[in-house]
Amino acid sequence: MFDKNKNSNPDNTSDVFRPMKGSAKVIIGNGVKLKGEITKADEVQIDGEADVTMKTDNLIVGATGNCKGNVETHNADVWGVFDGDIKASGTLTVQEAGNVSGTVEYQSLQIKLGGKISGDVKLSDKIKPIKQDIKDSDSSSVKSLQDSISKEK
Repeated sequence: MFDKNKNSNPDNTSDVFRPMKGSAKVIIGNGVKLKGEITKADEVQIDGEADVTMKTDNLIVGATGNCKGNVETHNADVWGVFDGDIKASGTLTVQEAGNVSGTVEYQSLQIKLGGKISGDVKLSDKIKPIKQDIKDSDSSSVKSLQDSISKEK
């Protein structure tokens, strides 16, 4: 009577806990200490302590988070403490209780009232998304047929 329902899901996985296809999210919970390297993560949320080297699309340092290390990210949202080298090719946001120190390189910066930032802080026009570099190089070498013909006359 109940055996029929048990076999209805052939790979024995629960749909409730299955992440979206293509998403790679890392969460370091409150009370957890991590030391190491994180690669190929779409989003990293740190609510515990982390001493890491990482490349990610989005970094969130929660209110209880304490992150040290070398980070390359597109967007960073700091509610807690970050100390180290951070390169943000998008927006670095320091929230009201956030504290960022070290070598900071950013494309856009937002500091909420009460947020703190210190160290070597610089705006960088050199940090560009990889996709943008590819588009720029492709468009400079491509000419329309009409442009080529009109220049020959």
